[in-house]
Amino acid sequence: MKQKIKIIVVIISVLVVAIVALLILYSPQKEEKLEETPVIIPQQVPEQEKIDMPNNEIKEVETVLPIPEGTDRFIVTLADTKETIANNLFEQEYISDKEAFVKFLDEPSPGGYKISKEMTPEQLASVLKGKPYMKWVKIPEGLRKEEIAQLLKDTLGWSEKEKVDWITKDTTQNTDYLEGVYFPDTYLIPIDESPLNVAKRLISKFNENFAPYTTEFYKKNIKWTTALTLASIVQRESPNDVDAPLIAGILWNRLNQKMYLNVDATLQYIRGDKGNGWWAPISIADKKTDSPYNTYMYTGLPPHPISNPGLPAIEAVLNPKQTDCFYYIHDKNRITHCAVTYEEHQANIEQYLK
Repeated sequence: MKQKIKIIVVIISVLVVAIVALLILYSPQKEEKLEETPVIIPQQVPEQEKIDMPNNEIKEVETVLPIPEGTDRFIVTLADTKETIANNLFEQEYISDKEAFVKFLDEPSPGGYKISKEMTPEQLASVLKGKPYMKWVKIPEGLRKEEIAQLLKDTLGWSEKEKVDWITKDTTQNTDYLEGVYFPDTYLIPIDESPLNVAKRLISKFNENFAPYTTEFYKKNIKWTTALTLASIVQRESPNDVDAPLIAGILWNRLNQKMYLNVDATLQYIRGDKGNGWWAPISIADKKTDSPYNTYMYTGLPPHPISNPGLPAIEAVLNPKQTDCFYYIHDKNRITHCAVTYEEHQANIEQYLK
């Protein structure tokens, strides 16, 4: 009996386990919720942002190459033409076709330019169309340094202060170099050169040209400063280089006789520019100016030169024309008439100036 009961309990336990297993197997399961992946929809380019290309073609953009750095100095002289410039470039092997180069070359400004053999003809033409880094400065004979300063200012682009400093500081460092040594010539000057160095450049040119005359003046017992001061007067008083030796001879005669020089140019120098120019005719009032530059009032030479003379005036002082004349005038045609006596001088005035 006990054996049967044990069998029944085992059977019931097996049935219970089977039923539970069936219940678990067929019970409803929670669905696993999948995370939605966002869908990216391509955006259309707004109409106004589209590049307008004809026929929907993509154009190739032209690349502009930078101009190579200039390493060589190329000079355009004051007399050069487009043809001579092209020929010079051709001879120096910067271009291979000078005729073609002339066609697209604009007339360049005279001066110095930085170029390179790495440049194309078009790039060379572009450089020569620009501003030169060196400029020509032509200083005429007989200017005073204020006139030279204005010329340098206009050409090299100096400020008003630089011009004034050149007159009052850069050219006053040596009392013998206040005037007369800023040699008249044609210069090629870098535009960034300091005004002081420009003054030194002009003085160096004077020393170079005046040096051969120094020994000759010394042989005649004439100080170089005396010779230069007289040459500066001869430069202003001579109508041309041909008459310079005659004017020098007359002025030497006056000096040797301790006469008044009676030269208008020295009065013009001390009077300065009163609105009519540096060398405007003098007035009766000017002759009453009490100054060592007034050669109507004081004998001998003024304290220093009144202009910057050229070589013909210096040569004339060294080798003046031998003459008995003490007076001279220039007629309306700038022809010089000299006289030995004051009476002859007055007669010349009546004949040629009235």
